[in-house]
Amino acid sequence: MSLIAMYPFEQRALLEVLLVSVGAGLLGTWIVLRGLAFYTHAVAAAAFPGLVLAAGLSFPPIAGALGTGAVVAAGVGGLSTRRRESYDTATALALVGALVAGVVLASNVFHSGSEVDSLLFGSLFALSDADLVLAAVASVLALVGTLALGPRWLAVGFDATGARAVGVRSRVPDLVLLALVAFASVATLAAVGALLATALLVVPAATARLWTNRLVLWQGLSVVLVALEGLAGVWLSVRTNAPPGATVASLGGAVFLLSVLTKKIVS
Repeated sequence: MSLIAMYPFEQRALLEVLLVSVGAGLLGTWIVLRGLAFYTHAVAAAAFPGLVLAAGLSFPPIAGALGTGAVVAAGVGGLSTRRRESYDTATALALVGALVAGVVLASNVFHSGSEVDSLLFGSLFALSDADLVLAAVASVLALVGTLALGPRWLAVGFDATGARAVGVRSRVPDLVLLALVAFASVATLAAVGALLATALLVVPAATARLWTNRLVLWQGLSVVLVALEGLAGVWLSVRTNAPPGATVASLGGAVFLLSVLTKKIVS
């Protein structure tokens, strides 16, 4: 696969995948470990009202998505405790509220334009410089957060009660994790869209988890899987004229299914 023989839009799509892979892979392991898959999907889908509002008021759609993501992250963080059930309940409430607001805005206040639709379903072949910068920033923040707060995230994810007993009582690390996941979810909108964000943030990490119990190796495998599935998805999408976001998501799902079947056979 020669970069020289590729279209310019294809090269930018590959760069986007590589930039986002570090953040998606690292945060994906924490999402799976902490049971935040539903939250991840919800915070990406809840970008809908922000996108509609941005299109109606003529400001950058990513700004609208980031604003909505921040509101959802703050809402879930404020309503939940460290128990997984409370995260799910708070996430469901935030998601329903965001979708209702989006439907009202799109039907009664503004019209949902093509730019909104592209961010709902992904637009890997129509990337801007801002999309690339956002992906790079998301990965840097994910790396810094993992290095600085990873031990606390691991302690709470492994045994929340035990973590509080040994002094891990502050909720700030948990809130930072929610914020980073929300930011990364918005950063993946350009790649796979709001409706398929879990294809990069959850599925590769869940696949890698089948093959290792060691956190560092798990994180490394997740990053590699995001990159490989994204690169293969872009290449296959161009050659088959298929939607890139859906192609990447389909490959991720196929690799996960194949891993599950292989694991059962070899076990």
